[in-house]
Amino acid sequence: MPLFRTYKNGELTVGIWKVEETIDQLRSMFNDFSLYELGLQKFKAEKRQLEWLAVRVLLKELLGEEKVIDYLPSGKPFLKDRSAFISFSHTSGYVAVAVHPTKEVGIDIEQYGKRVCKVASRFVREDEMKSVKAGDEIYALLLHWSAKETMFKLMNQSDVDFLEHLHILPFVPSESGDMEAVEYRTDLHQTFQIRYCIHPDYVMTFACLE
Repeated sequence: MPLFRTYKNGELTVGIWKVEETIDQLRSMFNDFSLYELGLQKFKAEKRQLEWLAVRVLLKELLGEEKVIDYLPSGKPFLKDRSAFISFSHTSGYVAVAVHPTKEVGIDIEQYGKRVCKVASRFVREDEMKSVKAGDEIYALLLHWSAKETMFKLMNQSDVDFLEHLHILPFVPSESGDMEAVEYRTDLHQTFQIRYCIHPDYVMTFACLE
C-alpha cells in the first residue's frame, strides 16, 4: 500500500509503511534493484525479507531517491552517502523510518499486545509507575518500553540497563504527545524530548539529539 502515515517535527521526518505487499511487489518499487540484491539474499525468512525491503521502500518515499544503508560495528544504520541521519524499526505488519538532515535520530514501533505486562518489571522503574497507572496500562507500558528503545538508539552506548540507566519522567499518556526522559548511563545525564503516538495496532516513539 502507499505510505501509511507521516509526521513532521521541524526538519525531522517520520514515515510508517503498512506492509501488505509481496516480496515481488516491493522489489518492483525500486528503479535499480541491483543496489539491494545482495543485501536481501542475507535473509532466508520471508518475514525478514519483507521488513528489510519495506524499510528501503519507505526510505525512498521519504527522501525521493533510492539510498544504500550500511551499518556501524555496533549495528547502528547509516546512509552510505552520509546525506542524512536515519533510524528505523519494525513490528508485526509495519515498518517506521525517521530521517533528519543534520541530527542523530531514533525511532521505535511496538505492536499492541498484553505480553508486555509479563516483562514490565525488567524495564519500568518504581518512579515510573505513576505514569503507567495514569492511562491504559498496556499502552502506557509499551510507551515506556518504546521510548527507552528510542533513547538507546540515540545514545549509541553499550551495556545500557533499561531499568537502571533510563528514566521516563512523569506524563499522562494520551493519543499523542511528548515525554521527557533522562539517561544515567553516562556522566552527561542527557535529557531527551521524545514524541509519541498511539494507534490501535501499535505505539511509536521518535526523537532527535538536540
